[in-house]
Amino acid sequence: MSDQPLVLGIETSCDETGVGIVRGETLLVDAVASSVDDHARFGGVVPEVASRAHLEEMVPTIERACREAGVALKDLDAISVTSGPGLAGSLMVGVASAKALALSLGIPLYGVNHLASHVAVDIVEHGPLPEPTLALLVSGGHSSLLLVPDVTNDIRSLGSTIDDAAGEAFDKVARVLGLPFPGGPHIDREARGGQVTIDFPRGLTTGRDMERHRFDFSFSGLKTSVSRWVQAREAAGEPVPVADVAASFQEAVVDVLTRKAVLACKEHGAQHLQIGGGVAANSRLREMAQSRCDAAGIELRVPRPGLCTDNGAMVAALGTQMVLKGREASRLDLPADSSMPVTQVQS
Repeated sequence: MSDQPLVLGIETSCDETGVGIVRGETLLVDAVASSVDDHARFGGVVPEVASRAHLEEMVPTIERACREAGVALKDLDAISVTSGPGLAGSLMVGVASAKALALSLGIPLYGVNHLASHVAVDIVEHGPLPEPTLALLVSGGHSSLLLVPDVTNDIRSLGSTIDDAAGEAFDKVARVLGLPFPGGPHIDREARGGQVTIDFPRGLTTGRDMERHRFDFSFSGLKTSVSRWVQAREAAGEPVPVADVAASFQEAVVDVLTRKAVLACKEHGAQHLQIGGGVAANSRLREMAQSRCDAAGIELRVPRPGLCTDNGAMVAALGTQMVLKGREASRLDLPADSSMPVTQVQS
């Protein structure tokens, strides 16, 4: 093995079949086969549909990744795979494929945490992670604030969502507004043509709620408030200003996310904030985070949008760090753990 290990990463936690190849801190390829169109007509991800799509796309995506990177499977030094959290059936497809590859090639296997991978992917974008880094992870299933002294074995949870995650709220509000699934990109697009004219609630940001849930998030009440506002307009026979509602809802979400993230940086002495997960692709979140970090003297790190959504590159990036730091490889009987806690980096 060279000083710059070559690692292939497999990501199948939800509806994206992702295969990435990383050499050291350099991303060679990020191949993704998405089944999102198969789920759109249902208004959300259907686990059985996702699992079957992974089965169909796994081999072609691995072959495409190797071809585009100009490497052969025999050149690999290790395999890494998302072993949790995520949809159980989808995870099992990825884990089984990774085991087969590792066993047939005689190379180490690293079963890694999906959320930790979202943090590690920024290494291939902006270089080594400062230690510690404070990470804000926002996606369809997670809204978490993490203190990360070492992405390979030391991740500490400061707070998380107590009901709807940010991405989940985007999807539900999009449905209320008659926008397609997934909701995040469509709300972002609509909001650019709207004005923040409605003062929607900011959950867990005042009084006792803030004291008890300082770094936790809650977007269920916000989603309900938007739904009731829209219903009231419709009941009165008035048109719903979709762009303004989208802008006002989005503003409430990103206000809470960035406010708590910057506060966590200040209270934990972190000079760097990294944002990851699918919602990190939101343009207003990036804009407000940059503004607030600049004002607080905090360096903001956000991967490009394509590396924020689920992908194999992030899994390969974390796997490479496991190799470089000499972490012990996973056993070949590692399970797919749909409820793996964020503080557990490796299976």
